[in-house]
Amino acid sequence: MSTSTAPDESGADAPAGTGLSAEDVRQRTLAGLANGEPEDSSRSLWQIFRANVLTLFNAIVGACFLLLLLLGQWKDALFGFAAVSNAVIGVVQEYRAKKLLDRLAVLDAPRARVLRDGSVQEVAVADVVLGDIAVLQAGDQVVADALILDENGLEMDESLLTGESEPVDKDRGSIILSGSTVTAGQGMARVVAVGAGSYASRLTAEAKRFSLVNSEIRNGISRVLRWISWALFPVMVIITNGQMQAKGGWDAAFRSGAWVDAFVGAVAGAIAMIPLGLVLMTSVAFAVGGVRLARQKVLVQELAAVEGLARVDVLCIDKTGTLTEGRVILDGVHHAGMPAPPGWQEALGWFGADPHANATARCLAATFEFDGGPPPDVVVPFSSARKWSAASFPALHSAAGTWVLGAPEMVFTADTTPGSGTPVGAVLEHAGRLATAGLRTLVLAHSREIIPDGGSEDVELPSGLAAATLLTFREKIRPDAAQTLAYFRQQGVAVKILSGDDYRTVTAVAREVGLDVGRGFDARHLPTDLKLLEETLAAHSVFGRVTPAQKKDMVLALQGMGHTVAMTGDGVNDALAIKEAEIGIAMDTAAPATKAVARLVLLDGRFDRLPAVLAEGRQVIANIERVSVLFLSKTTYAVALSVVFGALMWIFPFLPRQLSATDGLTIGIPAFFLALMSNARRYSPGFLKRSLAMAVPAGAIIAAAVLAVNAYSAIAGGFSEGASRTASVVTLSLVALSVLAAISRPVTRLRLAIIAAMCAGLVLLLTVPLLQDFFMLEWPPDGLAAVSLAAAGVGIMGILVLSHVHERRYAPEGSR
Repeated sequence: MSTSTAPDESGADAPAGTGLSAEDVRQRTLAGLANGEPEDSSRSLWQIFRANVLTLFNAIVGACFLLLLLLGQWKDALFGFAAVSNAVIGVVQEYRAKKLLDRLAVLDAPRARVLRDGSVQEVAVADVVLGDIAVLQAGDQVVADALILDENGLEMDESLLTGESEPVDKDRGSIILSGSTVTAGQGMARVVAVGAGSYASRLTAEAKRFSLVNSEIRNGISRVLRWISWALFPVMVIITNGQMQAKGGWDAAFRSGAWVDAFVGAVAGAIAMIPLGLVLMTSVAFAVGGVRLARQKVLVQELAAVEGLARVDVLCIDKTGTLTEGRVILDGVHHAGMPAPPGWQEALGWFGADPHANATARCLAATFEFDGGPPPDVVVPFSSARKWSAASFPALHSAAGTWVLGAPEMVFTADTTPGSGTPVGAVLEHAGRLATAGLRTLVLAHSREIIPDGGSEDVELPSGLAAATLLTFREKIRPDAAQTLAYFRQQGVAVKILSGDDYRTVTAVAREVGLDVGRGFDARHLPTDLKLLEETLAAHSVFGRVTPAQKKDMVLALQGMGHTVAMTGDGVNDALAIKEAEIGIAMDTAAPATKAVARLVLLDGRFDRLPAVLAEGRQVIANIERVSVLFLSKTTYAVALSVVFGALMWIFPFLPRQLSATDGLTIGIPAFFLALMSNARRYSPGFLKRSLAMAVPAGAIIAAAVLAVNAYSAIAGGFSEGASRTASVVTLSLVALSVLAAISRPVTRLRLAIIAAMCAGLVLLLTVPLLQDFFMLEWPPDGLAAVSLAAAGVGIMGILVLSHVHERRYAPEGSR
């Protein structure tokens, strides 16, 4: 390596040969010239607090709470304590999830190699300082912008920066940007920008920061909340005016002091409209799901991604690291037809001993030994673009000449000048048969011609190449692959294998793990026309020789066909596709760039973790859909009752404290348990449509039953406000409990116990004197009680019919 220098902060030059000293690093860190702190994988405590507390609806609830306290009606302000407890639960649950995810993220954080005090050290990315000498090898991600000092066949993948998948050659003096990845060669580079000034911090911050993925649950809930926001103010005006008119008009109400009761009734109507617990249940379900998966070594970098895999209907996987363990072993050595030239074993020994060899070449070291003689005069490092490497030994060496190791179809092309030995066509045919058997096949070829010592840029294969031997390599199949893929097939998730290897090899591996894949497809012939590409994707499941850009294009094409796509992988070549997929999943062996853009990281690399992720996502979706019916039905009947009673100028049929009690028994308490129960129902699009299809009619039925009771009370006359309100409470509670029973099907012992407990709570509410006094409940006269129970009975029948119709229309195959 060269001993070039660059000025440090004091103006002195720091030698590249030894790198910075410990004192240099300390001073630059104190001067704020370090690469910054690692980003958390989730929201900060302030962001969590703001999302759970500082909302429009909490502001309305808080204002109503303070109003009732100022009016001295603290008993009717119970909803305020419920809202506070909801917010506390949401903050605590999500903060606990955040701490666990952040801890896992730190354990999984990438590290960088730097030259300091004359030795190569591994340091945290955040500890890299301005002027550090970065030591780069194949597979490394550049963590800070740097100037190349020395290089040997250095090639960079800048796809995360430019979207261009072709590797880029880098020479001495070139600038490499953080976020790019070394695909071939090695080198040294001086860091010239760190922290916020480098591209990596912006990329990593964007990739790691908590963000909302495309969540159907959150999108649907946000849409409902917007609708309620628009309706809230006019409905509050209507109900407030109705309550004042029911007290004799505004003037009379203020003169008599009846305006206090009118305002209490208006607050009850407004508070009932707000589905406070729905957002809480969603946050809690996501947070608990993230914690459950974290305990199974699955790092959820975005909590809403827990839901995402449940919506996936196409799973795209790479072969290496996903179906196979990524460890390559030498399977066999096969004659190429003619006797191999002398020195072929020594040549293979050198390829295996090369410190910069890739994983496949390194396998050779266990079988072939390099005699330790003179190294080759010229070395061409392996390149992913060329798919071969070469070494030229001097004439007196036992392995004299040029040896080329690489993919047969890339070493022997139409432009190859044939040497003596087996014809090229026969060699390629033999290699093809080996690849069809599921073996990765390389050829070792020899030429007497020496490659010019002009660097590795635009190097050409020597003429007169002859095949010396064929080598086959086998990857170990993951023991969990077959079972995991079978599970996805049973769940209706299509599997596409996108690999950079020979399609025949990939097809054989796919068959070995039990996939019925038919014929594989060589992606070198993949059409560029979008329609033809979609037809090809529909017709085939296995694709070989896929480039990073093609993987991305295939994911985008599948999405254009209406599919929800998950992409798994561990290589840099998977990063673009993982970033574009709805759910990107990185293995534990993935390059830092790949992990940075993934939604999920399998920290122990176990492919069989994915069914648990799918199950967790389905549980979240199904349970939030289940409990959303409770909250949205409440919003529906609250709006209906507020508008109707306001328009009719009738006294609102509930006090806020009474609604707090009914909400707790029919919605809040059971929803908390239902949101966290196991639920393996298959995902079906249309969460909001299905929820509203059940919730809106159910809310209308409840409102109609309560309205019928109050209409009888008004017509018959002679009933106290307390008796009428109690009758309304009984009717609302019984019909709302029937909604709870309907959405709890199929009824398990635990769900039945919850329903029974809520019914017992209602009985206690109506019979315990202390509770009766606090909630201002008095058992109505027989006539009104009979009408209340009859209205509840009719309402329950209506809910049963509605549930039956809804189930037949919307229940997916294999439902609940």
